[in-house]
Amino acid sequence: MNFVFTAGEHKGSSLAIVGRNEVLSAVREMSIVGGSGKFRMTKGYAEARTVDSGNISGETIVEYTHFVKAAAA
Repeated sequence: MNFVFTAGEHKGSSLAIVGRNEVLSAVREMSIVGGSGKFRMTKGYAEARTVDSGNISGETIVEYTHFVKAAAA
């Protein structure tokens, strides 16, 4: 999965994330394996939490928290 930043100080940058996203688990952890722009050569991990399963609205809301360590310049 890729997160692409379209506004703010990280506009034009992205994060590349891989790993299993077991949707029935309360918290899922996936690896950040790189990125582009300000996140080039970044490593870290992302945690995903389902905020609303969409049972009533039909729209699932997932919160992603990213923990990144940028490469040395």
